[in-house]
Amino acid sequence: MAEQGVRKWVITITMVLACMLEFLDTTIVNVAIPHIQGNMGAILEDVAWVTTGYAVANVIILPMSGWLGNRFGRKNYFLFSIIVFTIASMLCGNSTTLIELILFRVLQGLAGGGLISTAQAILLETWPPEERGTATAIFGFGAVVGPTIAPALGGYLTDTLSWPWVFYINLPLGILAAVLTHCYVRETPKSGVGKPVDWWGILLLTIAVGSLQTVLEKGEEKDWFATNYIIVLTAAAVIGILLFIWRETTTEHPVVNFQLFRYRSFSAGMVTSFVFGIGLYGSVFIFPQYCQTLLGFSAEQTGLLLLPGQLFTISLMPIVGKVLKKGVPPQLFVIAGFLCFFVFPTLMSRATLSSGLTDFYFPLNFRGIGIGMLFVPLITLAIKDLKGPEIGQGAGLYNMMRQLGGSFGIAGLATRIHIGQSVHRNFLLENVNEYNPAYQERIQAYIQGFMGKGFSHADAVEMALKAVDGVIKKQSMLMSFSGAYQLLGIVMLCCIPLVFLQGRNKKQVALPADAH
Repeated sequence: MAEQGVRKWVITITMVLACMLEFLDTTIVNVAIPHIQGNMGAILEDVAWVTTGYAVANVIILPMSGWLGNRFGRKNYFLFSIIVFTIASMLCGNSTTLIELILFRVLQGLAGGGLISTAQAILLETWPPEERGTATAIFGFGAVVGPTIAPALGGYLTDTLSWPWVFYINLPLGILAAVLTHCYVRETPKSGVGKPVDWWGILLLTIAVGSLQTVLEKGEEKDWFATNYIIVLTAAAVIGILLFIWRETTTEHPVVNFQLFRYRSFSAGMVTSFVFGIGLYGSVFIFPQYCQTLLGFSAEQTGLLLLPGQLFTISLMPIVGKVLKKGVPPQLFVIAGFLCFFVFPTLMSRATLSSGLTDFYFPLNFRGIGIGMLFVPLITLAIKDLKGPEIGQGAGLYNMMRQLGGSFGIAGLATRIHIGQSVHRNFLLENVNEYNPAYQERIQAYIQGFMGKGFSHADAVEMALKAVDGVIKKQSMLMSFSGAYQLLGIVMLCCIPLVFLQGRNKKQVALPADAH
């Protein structure tokens, strides 16, 4: 039953706060990694598990969050998750060894994964069905604000205080969210009480999704299948997924309800969520590298470039929610959003080594508009046919697919850039020979320039060859980044036909009283 008045808004603020905390912690630690490495005397490869462990734990719990919410009651599970998340944050800040920090980050990730989908499900049932677009837009505010402020906040806390404060910042907010949840969120029925626990399903899900996420997080770094443990984890992921699907479709009380896929809108929504994750996280992964590695922008300049687009996103989401409430088909916004996401990488692929800060505002604003148009309608279309306990389960799967899409996108684009650099470098080197007039003209100009600065002819020749090699390296990087952006644009464009499989919205009806 939908809430009214002050209770409705207190619950809404609480869910957004919890959501913002989880998304904040997904990225805020990245800024503190060098400080953690120096403080604990560890190598970067080992410290990276601080973020990898969190991501793996997060994606494992997401598909189970709906089942856990139904079994223990959504309020109880959400309250438990926020308390564990807050305690884990304190333990992370108090860690004295890297092993401790990684273990507590895993615990934090398990709790955080329970926050996203459960908060979304509580919020959707707090608002009337006809206002779900508005509820999703408000929820999206937390999802966007968290990652937006994380780098700046993490840098400030680390530089001003110390790295443990990127975890301690969660304590007052977590306590506040727990108190408000206890006081204002209503108890919900425990539909799974008395039913057997699908322990095999939980084990297979943990192996399958955990192995897959680890492969995606570490594959590029370990040169993919050149490393034995990546091969083993890939095999575990494939076998685990197949066994998990078989288990969940044959057991009477599955931990993940695959019956949800009988809804065409939900099935198509899982694919669009996956592709949205590729665009959402993949574009953020490429851009800072592109700006800082290739163009020499500072981290602060890169962050400020992203800010206007994020403001477009935050401004658009409530507007989209209100328009959806008036009966405008969500498909129109989804198509427009994916088109914007196509325009963004297309424009970025045309950047050159002489591109400046002002050249990126226009394409980045397209990205911000695209996210604002996609965030609310995608989830609205995906869960439009779900009712009662199905909403929490569907939200968990939807968020897991977006997270996995982001991991696939980052891994795929990183591999595309890595391979592209080698291919383009070899292509450019074919033209570096004494029979190429353009090369001869360039090398002689370098030699004369260095000799004009007082270097000997021999030193000038050596320096000129290094300068040419530097130009080739930059050009090959530019071409590989452009290719990655083009690939991203094609993926976004190819997703549009799936929108038509989700059908028109049916007239919303009130949820039954026992839907909680």
